[in-house]
Order: sequence, then C-alpha cells, then structure tokens
Amino acid sequence: MIENPVPWPNGAKCAVAITFDIDTDSFLHLEYGDRVPDMVCTNSWLRYDEIAVPRILKMFRDYGLKQTFFYPSWCMEAYPELVEMILKDGHEIGHHGHLHENYTQLTKEDQVYWTEHAIDIIQRMTGQRPRGFRAPVYNFSRHTADILAQQGFVYDSSLMADDVPYTIQTDSGSFLELPSHWALDDWPAYVHNIELEYTMPIRSPDEAMNVYLAEFEAAYQYGGLWVAIWHPWVSGRTARCMRIAQMIEYMQSKGDVWFATLEEIAAHIAKCKDDGSYVPRSVKLPYYKSPIPKLECPKQMK
Repeated sequence: MIENPVPWPNGAKCAVAITFDIDTDSFLHLEYGDRVPDMVCTNSWLRYDEIAVPRILKMFRDYGLKQTFFYPSWCMEAYPELVEMILKDGHEIGHHGHLHENYTQLTKEDQVYWTEHAIDIIQRMTGQRPRGFRAPVYNFSRHTADILAQQGFVYDSSLMADDVPYTIQTDSGSFLELPSHWALDDWPAYVHNIELEYTMPIRSPDEAMNVYLAEFEAAYQYGGLWVAIWHPWVSGRTARCMRIAQMIEYMQSKGDVWFATLEEIAAHIAKCKDDGSYVPRSVKLPYYKSPIPKLECPKQMK
C-alpha cells in the first residue's frame, strides 16, 4: 500500500505523534468580536483547557511520552501557566498562528507580519524559535509555504498529500511536511456547539477511537506516520481522555511503535535523507499561483 515506507528507529513499524492544538478562546475574538463578552457558555467550554491540559500532561507522564503542542501565540500570553506546565515536562511547542487567524484570508504581507510576530512571542516564552508550524484549521494559502521556508521552519504539519513525510519545495527553499488528515482530527467526532453553529452529531469515545485506530492499524502494517490533531477542550474531557489512555496502552503493548514529537520525527527523516535510507517524495508549492482563467472554465448554472 505505501510504496516508500520510512525506516523508523529501532525497527519500529510506524511513528505516532499525539499532537494538541491549544486554541482556547482565540478564534472567538476574530470571528465574533463584540459578541465575545456575552458568549459566556462558549467561553467556559473553551476554558476547559485549564482542566484538560494538566490532565493530558499527567497522562503523558504516566506513559513516558514527550509530544508536540501547537499554540496560537496570543493564547501563550493569555494563559502562560499552561505554557510553563508544557515546557516543564519537556514537550515541544509549535507555531499555530497568533490569534488562530485564517491564512487564506490574509494578504501575503499580513501573513509575514503575523507569522513573525508569533515567532517572536514563542521564542521569548520558550527560549527558542519554533521548529514546526501548523496552519489554523489547515488554512494554508498560496504564499504560506514560501513564508515558512523564508522563516527557516524545519517542518509543517498542515497538509494531507501523503501517508508518510514528504518534502515541500518553494521558490525560497524547502522544508519537511509531516502529514495528517481529517480522520485523525477530533473536531468531526466531538464538536457540537449551537452558538458557533457547529451541529455535528457527537460520537462516543469508542466510535471516535474506531476511526483513529483504523488509521493506526494501516500505518502500523505499512510503515506509515500517524499524527493525531486534537484539542484539549475537546479530547481532554474525562471519558474521551480515559479512552485515549487505553489507546496508548494498546499501541505501546505492540512493542514496536515509535512515539515521538514532530521535531524528533523531522530530525529522523533528515538523518535518513543524509544516509540515503529514505528519499521522501518532493512536492512543489503552491499548486496554483493564480486561478484558472475564466475563459477556460465552463459557465455553470446557479
């Protein structure tokens, strides 16, 4: 199935990263503005991060895991105590925008400005520049890859074009893509909020895990990469977090699954490229620098 499997460390069958995007209430301020002070219930729901992050960190300690957390830099400044907890346990913090902004709705100049602004905050609060990036809601514009290359990012984890790591080439340089996809996101399984107009049916933890584990079994059999994209206020709820712990126990019981931060995975791929044991597929971005001319498009009835 996977024609170019990665030689994972120590003969591991696959690599696993349980990443969390700590958005808290950042996106409310962009999307709802003046309404936010009156959205008390929704704010309380998103503030569940204050309960969930310590719970998730304890779970990771219990299983000896170091993982990656992606952070809008505004959230880091608003809730520094959570940042301190994450850093104390030795986890990686990656770039996730400043206020969970939509990169496809920003000019190139604004993308540069806010990307650099967030880098400065992350560097100040963690002591080093972020190595990885994840676009909020995967909204990756035609300019984003070029900006990431210019800023020296080692890897991105926003895109979905493969089951294993691949290289992204831009006019300004290259970096590694550590792909995931919507099946490994917790939003479709769990998020339901009438005020935000998300009315998806809520799945039980077992139903959600059936999807996640189906993806894991495929990665395990064929040498793939399994990157979960979860949110503390979503998956950190008691029943869901309990089921994640059971999933980790199952994965660890196999004995040949490599749990790692995304930075560690990127470093391993770089080493394999250097010694020739793995040659990642190369993709040039953007796919399209401009729309297809209207004259080449059939006119469709509305």
